[in-house]
Amino acid sequence: MTSDKEIELIRILEHNGRVETEVLAKMLDESEEDVKVCMQKLEDEQVILSYTAIVDWSKVTKEETIAAMIDVKVTPQRDVGFDEVAARIQRFPEVSALYLMSGTYDLSVVVEGQTMDGVARFVSNKLSTLDAVLSTTTHFRLKKYKHDGVVFNQDEKDRRMVVSP
Repeated sequence: MTSDKEIELIRILEHNGRVETEVLAKMLDESEEDVKVCMQKLEDEQVILSYTAIVDWSKVTKEETIAAMIDVKVTPQRDVGFDEVAARIQRFPEVSALYLMSGTYDLSVVVEGQTMDGVARFVSNKLSTLDAVLSTTTHFRLKKYKHDGVVFNQDEKDRRMVVSP
């Protein structure tokens, strides 16, 4: 069971994984050693899975990756439901995220590639050829406004000309 202090630590790290242990200790009113032990425990229990950076690649290089969200309808497998087909799909290196969904489609697959053609080849040659996959619908990401709570291009001005009747 997770304590209130652990939950508070998790929330802080989820917002900013780079907070130093000394600062975390002051924020939580705990010793640095207790915070280190707690973080290690949460990592060992796979509560904390990763510390990541959110990067706006459009400011680094003009070679952004192409991202697509693919809705997938599948036939669930006896005794394992959607888990077996999800396990197969998540092994593809092109897949950056995979979710079980409610609604019309069963799985939502986020794929990243270098070109639209590369993503299309992934869908036609790898994803749609799986026996359990009944259909797919691919949506290409055109622009990223917000990701994991971080707003992109906040200071960018709207350069469209105002037109009024």
